[in-house]
Amino acid sequence: MPAQNFGLPVPIPSDSVLVYRPDRRLQVWRFFSYMFLHANWFHLGFNIVIQLFFGIPLEVMHGTARIGVIYMAGVFAGSLGTSVVDSEVFLVGASGGVYALLAAHLANITLNYAHMKSASTQLGSVVIFVSCDLGYALYTQYFDGGAFVKGPQVSYIAHLTGALAGLTIGFLVLKNFGHREYEQLIWWLALGVYCAFTVFAIVFNLINTVTAQLMEEQGEEITQHLLHDLGVS
Repeated sequence: MPAQNFGLPVPIPSDSVLVYRPDRRLQVWRFFSYMFLHANWFHLGFNIVIQLFFGIPLEVMHGTARIGVIYMAGVFAGSLGTSVVDSEVFLVGASGGVYALLAAHLANITLNYAHMKSASTQLGSVVIFVSCDLGYALYTQYFDGGAFVKGPQVSYIAHLTGALAGLTIGFLVLKNFGHREYEQLIWWLALGVYCAFTVFAIVFNLINTVTAQLMEEQGEEITQHLLHDLGVS
């Protein structure tokens, strides 16, 4: 959500220690803690329903630990991606993790299509949901006459980066019941893509944080010199 929206219908103060704020990157728990906050009951309920509907089938097939890794990777990627691409946005909600679960279904189908009885149904449900979600978001943003004024805006970057993390980590940690030769190449490709994006985002955040601190320190020194020259201090 853009910072200015916190004063509208969202009952979450912008100075909450759980909200992800790019300007407070050094408080590293915020990269994950924002997933526990939601803008309203609909936001919370929607994410829970999608987690249950798409998460349980994966968990039954692959186990809790593997799906937990994918979910948390999506949450982390959501905050990392937002801080790089849209650094003026504050985040609440678990949509990064939700989209990681959705993308993990695509990885699961790619790896285990021949061993799944309802692969086409699962793929269809993911495509239908994502299409409806994106369609509604585009409609409210461009055709509904400012519907976003009534509520918090959606961070598409968190959705996209969460999905990318879910897809790549899915290829890495989900069980592979077929073990075809070309799938080893997919595994290495997924590992390379995830590491490249994650390392870039972490380095970007570190450089931005150090640069901001140096500018702040230099700004204070310049201010003190000016005050001294003016005889104020």
